[in-house]
Amino acid sequence: MKAIVATKYGSPEVLHLEEVVKPIPKDNEILVKVHATTVNVGDCRMRSFTVPPMFWLPARITLGFTKPKNPIFGMELAGKVEAVGKAVKRFKPGDAVFGSTFALNFGAYAEYKCLPEDGIVAIKPSNLTYEEAAAVPLGGLTALYFLKQAHIQSGQKVLIYGASGAVGTYAVQLARYFGAEVTAVCSTTNLDMVRSLGANKVIDYTQEDFTRNGQTYDIIFDAVGKTTFSQVKNALRKNGYYLHTVMPTADLFGRWYAMTTGKHVIGGTYIERAEDLVFLKELIESGKLNPVIDRCYPLTQVVDAHRYVETGRKKGNVVMSVETSS
Repeated sequence: MKAIVATKYGSPEVLHLEEVVKPIPKDNEILVKVHATTVNVGDCRMRSFTVPPMFWLPARITLGFTKPKNPIFGMELAGKVEAVGKAVKRFKPGDAVFGSTFALNFGAYAEYKCLPEDGIVAIKPSNLTYEEAAAVPLGGLTALYFLKQAHIQSGQKVLIYGASGAVGTYAVQLARYFGAEVTAVCSTTNLDMVRSLGANKVIDYTQEDFTRNGQTYDIIFDAVGKTTFSQVKNALRKNGYYLHTVMPTADLFGRWYAMTTGKHVIGGTYIERAEDLVFLKELIESGKLNPVIDRCYPLTQVVDAHRYVETGRKKGNVVMSVETSS
C-alpha cells in the first residue's frame, strides 16, 4: 500500500510517498481503507520536532530520538471497513467509519489502517462526506472534552480564543449547543465565518483585547495555546475555568491556582472516549454540529498541505484525500 513516510525530523520536504506493507487486522481489529485524513498543527509539530526545551527529552523518548519512531503520521481518518478480525462484532466489511488514531501510533497518512473494535471509531455520520467526517474526531473530541471538564451549563458566558481553528470551530458550536452565551475571538478575516457558527459576539483580537474590556466569563477556552493564566485571570469569574489545549504544566499548577484565586485551570492532553465520538455523530446528523473545511489536498500534495498549516492561517480543518493517490 502507499503511505506518507517521514524518515527524519525537519521541514515538510522530509515527507515522502512510499510503498509499505499493508497491515493485517488482529482478531479484535478492523482494517479500514482510508478515504480521507487531515493535517493539523500536531502533525506539523511532530514532523519538525518543535517542542519547548523543557519537554525535549520526554518528547524524544515518546516520538523517537534521531528520527520518528512512528514514521507514518495522521491522527484522524474516515474510510470503509475492508476486513474484520474474527472476534469483531460491532463492524462488518463495507461499513463507512470515522475515528481517531491519536492513541494508536498515528498512521492515518496511508491507504489502510487497522483500528481496534473498541477504539475511538464509529459509523460515519450519514450526512457527511469522507473528507468532512475525517475532520471531526480530533477537533470535536478535544473541544467536547475540555468543555465537559469545565462543567459547562446553560446560561454561562463562555469565551473561545482561537475560534476559527480546528478545535475552536467545534468549541463555538458545542458551547452554543449546551446553551452558553458565546464570545468568539479570532482574526479580522474570520469574523463572519465564526459568527455563522453561532457565536453571540465576535472579537477581532487585532482591534480589541478581551482581557481589558471589562467583561468577565465563566469559561475561557484557549483553543490555540496563545494565552497564559496571568493574562486572562482578571477576565475569569470566581470559580470560573480557564481551559488550555496545549499547556502540559496545567495539571501541576491548576490546584495551586484554584486554591489561591478561586479559579480553575485545566490543560494538557484530552482523553478520548468512543461514546463521545458517537455523541458528536448524533449532533452532526441532527444538524447541530458541522465541520469547517478550509482546503482539501490529495495525499501526493502532503508537503503543500503541511506548508499551508504551518502558516497559521487555516480556517477549521485541512483535509487530505487518500484515495486519489491510487
